[in-house]
Amino acid sequence: MTKQSLTQLEQHEQFIGRHIGPDAEQQREMLSCVGAESLEDLTAQIVPESIRLKDGLKVGPSYNEAEGLAYIRKLADQNQVFKNYIGMGYYGTEVPNVILRNVFENPGWYTAYTPYQPEIAQGRLEAILNFQHLSIDLTGLDLASASLLDEATAAAEAMALAKRVSKAKKANTFFVADDVFPQTLDVIKTRAECFGFDVVVGPAEEAVNHDLFGALLQYTNRFGEITDYTDLIARLHEKKVVVSVGADIMSLVMLKSPGSMGADVVFGSAQRFGVPMGFGGPHAAFFVTRDEHKRSMPGRIIGVSKDTRGNKALRMAMQTREQHIRREKANSNICTAQVLLANMASFYAVYHGPDGLKRIAGRIHRLADILATGLKAKGIELANNTWFDTLTFKVADTAAVVKRAQAAGMNLRQDAEGTLGVSIDETTTRADIADLFTVIVGEGHGLKPGLIDDELLAANVDTIPAAVKRDTEFLTHPTFNSYHSETEMMRYIKRLENKDLALNHSMISLGSCTMKLNAAVEMIPVSWPEFANMHPFCPQEQAKGYQQLIGELSEWLVDITGYDAVCMQPNSGAQGEYAGLLAIRKYHESRGEGHRNICLIPQSAHGTNPASAQLAGMKVVVTACDKQGNVDLEDLRNKAAEMADSLSCVMITYPSTHGVYEETVREICDIIHEHGGQVYLDGANMNAQVGLTTPGFIGADVSHLNLHKTFAIPHGGGGPGMGPIGVKSHLAPFVAGHAVVKTGDESQDNGAVSAAPYGSAGILPISWMYIRLLGTKGLTESTQTAMLSANYVAKRLGEHYPILYRGRNGRIAHECIVDLRPLKEASGVTEMDIAKRLNDYGFHAPTMSFPVAGTLMVEPTESESKVELDRFIDAMISIRQEIAKVESGEWPADNNPLHNAPHTLADIMDPAFDARPYSRELAVFPSAAVKANKFWPTVNRIDDVYGDRNLFCACVPMSEYED
Repeated sequence: MTKQSLTQLEQHEQFIGRHIGPDAEQQREMLSCVGAESLEDLTAQIVPESIRLKDGLKVGPSYNEAEGLAYIRKLADQNQVFKNYIGMGYYGTEVPNVILRNVFENPGWYTAYTPYQPEIAQGRLEAILNFQHLSIDLTGLDLASASLLDEATAAAEAMALAKRVSKAKKANTFFVADDVFPQTLDVIKTRAECFGFDVVVGPAEEAVNHDLFGALLQYTNRFGEITDYTDLIARLHEKKVVVSVGADIMSLVMLKSPGSMGADVVFGSAQRFGVPMGFGGPHAAFFVTRDEHKRSMPGRIIGVSKDTRGNKALRMAMQTREQHIRREKANSNICTAQVLLANMASFYAVYHGPDGLKRIAGRIHRLADILATGLKAKGIELANNTWFDTLTFKVADTAAVVKRAQAAGMNLRQDAEGTLGVSIDETTTRADIADLFTVIVGEGHGLKPGLIDDELLAANVDTIPAAVKRDTEFLTHPTFNSYHSETEMMRYIKRLENKDLALNHSMISLGSCTMKLNAAVEMIPVSWPEFANMHPFCPQEQAKGYQQLIGELSEWLVDITGYDAVCMQPNSGAQGEYAGLLAIRKYHESRGEGHRNICLIPQSAHGTNPASAQLAGMKVVVTACDKQGNVDLEDLRNKAAEMADSLSCVMITYPSTHGVYEETVREICDIIHEHGGQVYLDGANMNAQVGLTTPGFIGADVSHLNLHKTFAIPHGGGGPGMGPIGVKSHLAPFVAGHAVVKTGDESQDNGAVSAAPYGSAGILPISWMYIRLLGTKGLTESTQTAMLSANYVAKRLGEHYPILYRGRNGRIAHECIVDLRPLKEASGVTEMDIAKRLNDYGFHAPTMSFPVAGTLMVEPTESESKVELDRFIDAMISIRQEIAKVESGEWPADNNPLHNAPHTLADIMDPAFDARPYSRELAVFPSAAVKANKFWPTVNRIDDVYGDRNLFCACVPMSEYED
């Protein structure tokens, strides 16, 4: 065996060769095509020498899969999974195995992209629509979003919506009941400070004593009390106050809906519907409001429309990519929705159905009643008179009870001195109640659970007041009443999966979204109970494995970014932008320069950039780009000088949004620093930096990292995501803190941006595994191969389509923009037509009309082989030949394969198809590759305008499908 072949074998053993798609021979062919001698030669042609790292990363050697799993198993074993009765928005839950295996652990679900191409996303769109229907039914309101990030950020969004829609225009105060979860109040205060809102905290009934635009109530409250807010809400409405209610989704199975009490917004976490706690996330938040507020909704909404055949079809409605349209005027900066987790929650509801949910909720409540009855029998005073699942009680010696609980492997909630709390959940058993009773009361209490139960039955205890008992049916739609056996559920999930194109079918070449391999070995630890079943507020000594994992991952990210510290709290890329801008804001304030509020943003920037700046209380000033797509230095310099006294920062993306390494990036940083500002470098394109340069070395002060792009966390159909920020040392004292868990001395006085201290910590093992398995060598080669793949695609496509922007030596970085505008002018074929025609070839379209209208932005990633790249390129070339037939007049402009794409089984079965000027075979089998592996779109092109004009965002009655 030759030395070279041995090296290749070792690379495969070390995982590098598993992750990087093109093998050595394919790389040689691609390098020859683009005219480079080696990866290093190509890198030197692309990356400016002035920003190239002299020394490599310090991550260390790559591990093979067995080594990586063995190491992370040792970390997992350091976590102690106690019985958690802490509650506070996080609860134990049973993930149905049929959902665990067929959704959570299934690449057909977790590798899918956001459903911007709805014709090939009807499965996950139906699952999300089910989530909206579930949210609407349980809350009693009209319109639900397609999930938000977590309960606390949903509360902050509710406050922002209240201000947008409030008729109390002069009011600037938001009221928060003093019995909400502390992490919710923490996030609200952080957001309110940016908006300049005043926050008043007090007993709920005191809300009417203030001049408010909005109020937030908790139902049930953090102590377990259930309150009928009907009268209070009516009184607040008389004062034009918009009322939001944070609600527990499981309790709503048994309780009167907040909507029927008059609430304007209802939100909460769907975590306890079959989603593990995961040390804080990822979890989907539900958010529901009145129909009249639909234009002010944050996030995404899935709506029902129709396709060109008049059939029902689903799509993202209204808020589709709204940041790119409205930018700083957008309702929110939300880009990641927790779609995978929302899907799990919706499938949980489908699998159990209304009767199953009633059994689960009823059992939780009965166990709470049993425990309460026993405690009362022993003279222990309960602080709450009503409850669903949560009891708060007073004991003489809290320390002794807590010590007994710890010894028994239990975590109780510690409230005020002398007060403890217990939240019962789906995983609690009768034996657990007996153990809890013994821990709280002490040994030798003489009561047996059976006796307590008898006493409960004899007393006919009713701890849910009649006024707040649910008296309306819910989830009556057939979808929630048809799939309760595992066989039927498995087939329903598979039926939906078959409607979706994900990475397990073909490459997804989305510019700025980096749809790379999410390796199975990286995903495996996420399901381990030592990571999945940890409560985020458990005593930190129980989470030593998580602490070490987070510490090691942070060290690696510091090395990879060239910064001095990392904050893990933001649970999406857009949240990372917000958190980074907050650190800049607080830094200026610490220097007596709180007036600095101007954020310069190039016109080519991601739409979340201006939306995040607005969220952080900054004023956006747009700077120009030159004809090559680079930041216009003269315009930037002039605006920085003109606004120097008020300049807070600039937000840039590097490599640029146009896919090139700008030569002047250090000059951009110098200009901003010269005028007292900070540099925010958007981490969306880190896939072209890792191992070659770093934001810190370039001169930036803060960046967020999309772990769901560069570091292999899967997109999950639109989420989960993680957006930790790297900061220079002067910004480190100003990163997000947390009200419940102190994550570091430097951040203790800073407000939170997410509900959990480490955001969606449950998916951090994925990025840990990714970095550990690739090591220094693999990370660098991944970046270089990504750039090789992009330049290979640009070289071959450039012979048929114009490539809009190129950098030094005619090279691009990791993505290229295909300019379709000349073709559109000559033929009438639009970028939308090409995107939909790619569906017929078995591909998801590249990013469409961003950052330039009338273009496609292609990012192939390092994990796609040359075979797959060629298949995509050949499809694009074939489409170019089809366009030529439209140009020549051979095919009419309004009746050709592109205009009619995508094609479905209904098309080829239609006798009227013979009237078309092309064959059925060309429509659905346009290449040999498609014949070998056909993906069938299940609906024809969807009518977006109809969907927005006839907004319907819940499950369609079965009668309509029958019609």
